[in-house]
Amino acid sequence: MAFGPKTPGPRDPAPAKAGGGDDEDAFRSTVGRFVVGLLLSSALVGCGFHLRGEAHYAFETLYLNSPPAQPLTVELRRSLEGTGSAKLVPSPDQAQAILDVTSVENNKQILSLSSGGKVAEFLLTKRILFRVRDAAGNDWLPTSELLVRRTYTYNDTEALAKEAQEQRLWREMQDDAVAQMVRRLQAAKKPA
Repeated sequence: MAFGPKTPGPRDPAPAKAGGGDDEDAFRSTVGRFVVGLLLSSALVGCGFHLRGEAHYAFETLYLNSPPAQPLTVELRRSLEGTGSAKLVPSPDQAQAILDVTSVENNKQILSLSSGGKVAEFLLTKRILFRVRDAAGNDWLPTSELLVRRTYTYNDTEALAKEAQEQRLWREMQDDAVAQMVRRLQAAKKPA
């Protein structure tokens, strides 16, 4: 054992810098984070990314003609009221455009079987038919079909977990379908 003046070793903290070095390091760190954030946001803007904003439509008022008990109707109404430039009205007489949701179908099919003949994979399909028209029946957007599909694997030993996964997938598919409908409504043009 040596008993002399102690020199800093690999486990000893380095001596403090004179002149407030910690403040300088903190400032450099903050400026560095700011520069990196600025570079990342400019890269996102440069690639075309933008936050989802308000949807702009060619019509000012819209009537939603869809069964009120349909879960899609509730979600679509909420989305149109929250993000669109058009006002939803309670009757078709007050609307410049009418959104007719003519069909909503949910379908579940077996996609594949295991070697033992048991279901291994399912295909979920949501199919929606809709059109946008005026009160006279002129098409703003002709009848359009919207398809949303998801697949998931199935195992008898995990039946409860797979049922919860299926319900989650149906909800995600509905959200996706509503978002696609709102985007397609922006393409609707006033009849000539």
